[in-house]
Amino acid sequence: MENISFNDFKKLELKVGEIKTVEDIEGADKIYQLMVDIGEERKLVAGIKPWYSKEELVGKKVAVVANLEPKTIRGVESHGMVLAASTADRSALTVLTLDKDLPNGSNIS
Repeated sequence: MENISFNDFKKLELKVGEIKTVEDIEGADKIYQLMVDIGEERKLVAGIKPWYSKEELVGKKVAVVANLEPKTIRGVESHGMVLAASTADRSALTVLTLDKDLPNGSNIS
């Protein structure tokens, strides 16, 4: 694992987000398109479909990296990343959720 400086870490904008909608992406068996409220609506693509149904995700408060440059995945432009933890072989995965109801867009530090 490569170390990064604290100054590099401070560049990350981590926000509380609430998943508002979850949609399938045509032809994709591992990714969803999410609309997440981080104080503003953001479209994100997340490779969490094998572990979560759409219904399980809607309403979850999650940790989001809000300042990633946009990336197009399967024709959908993603504007951030939902943080998740997984086993090394990705046989298990969990989205990082919050145990308190903080306002959408709150900073995570």
